[in-house]
Amino acid sequence: MTAYTRAVSCEWLKLSKSRLWVQILLCAALVMLLGIVEGSSNPIAPWEGLVGIMSILHAMLFLPIMTGIFSAMVCRYEHSGGGWKQLLVLPVSRSAVYFAKFTVVSLLLAVVQALFLAAVLGAGMIKGIDASIPWDMMGRSLLGGWVACLPLAALQLGVSTAWSSFAAPLALNVVFTIPNMLVANSETYAPYYPWAQPFLAMMPQGQAGFGAFNLPFESLMMVVVGGFLLFFLAGLIYFQRKEV
Repeated sequence: MTAYTRAVSCEWLKLSKSRLWVQILLCAALVMLLGIVEGSSNPIAPWEGLVGIMSILHAMLFLPIMTGIFSAMVCRYEHSGGGWKQLLVLPVSRSAVYFAKFTVVSLLLAVVQALFLAAVLGAGMIKGIDASIPWDMMGRSLLGGWVACLPLAALQLGVSTAWSSFAAPLALNVVFTIPNMLVANSETYAPYYPWAQPFLAMMPQGQAGFGAFNLPFESLMMVVVGGFLLFFLAGLIYFQRKEV
């Protein structure tokens, strides 16, 4: 087992004793409830309408906030009781530690997306949607939303490693998540706003025709990849030079 895989296993072990999984399941349940109550009854594209409605709560609010929570949680134990010193004296490089923490955050986001898919399918079954499931649309929405979370995860992880307070990065994340509804309508700013990118990536084409929703999916992904490289490399360089 390499140092990287040991570091990933260690991160999973620390999170397994937290109440994080309850929060993840609760978010999925609330999104499913929204789909059941407010889900679109569009007879032409019922699944697309359902994903669009559920993404408003999931991708605009829950996904950015959960990204911040995950990033703060993987650094919480190290900020208490001299945890960074205990961790970094082990025979593992700082790069491996940082990559492991980011990997865990990314895997948790993948779990959130998988539960969103289950919520969509569950809401569709309860509403009696008998149209064939557009798996290509579902796949692009889920994968696109996951990829669009990576720049925000990299940014939040960098902030969480820099700030010893657990609440401060979360408060900052919430402050920047709240304006999502307004920012998402801006064709100029929304594609470059990390908190709005998951929502733009998850919205099915044709469900909104204004602001940044007209931006081609491929163009959005190029911006997302560029933002991810910028935030991740900046956070990694800072962590490698961080004094503990």
